[in-house]
Amino acid sequence: MKIWTEPPAKTDVEAVVHRYFSLLQEGKTTEAEQLVDHTSVKHVLKALWSAAIGASLDREPAAGEWERDLSWLAELTLGNFAWNDSRSNLYVEITFREQTIEVALGFWIKPVDDGWVVSGPSTLW
Repeated sequence: MKIWTEPPAKTDVEAVVHRYFSLLQEGKTTEAEQLVDHTSVKHVLKALWSAAIGASLDREPAAGEWERDLSWLAELTLGNFAWNDSRSNLYVEITFREQTIEVALGFWIKPVDDGWVVSGPSTLW
């Protein structure tokens, strides 16, 4: 996890978000968790799957179906980034097959003893 001595620039935070998402898509969940001051990656994956795949199923999904095969992540992309006025947090829309899904990921800049880190993501419905 990168620690900045001053609040990170918007471009730095967005680069972390892009890298985090890339690691998820590659199935490198442990590395993604280490990139940010992180909430459970399992929670994030389940929310993304529910909004992208689960919502389109005409059957009840099997328990843990979203965990067994992460190939569905390849069909997700990052959409628009939206920052709050103080530039301390942002959310990013997620698209599935070029359609924005109902879950966005929220990240924020968090002060720590040695400086600032990127924290998150929260899942915003």
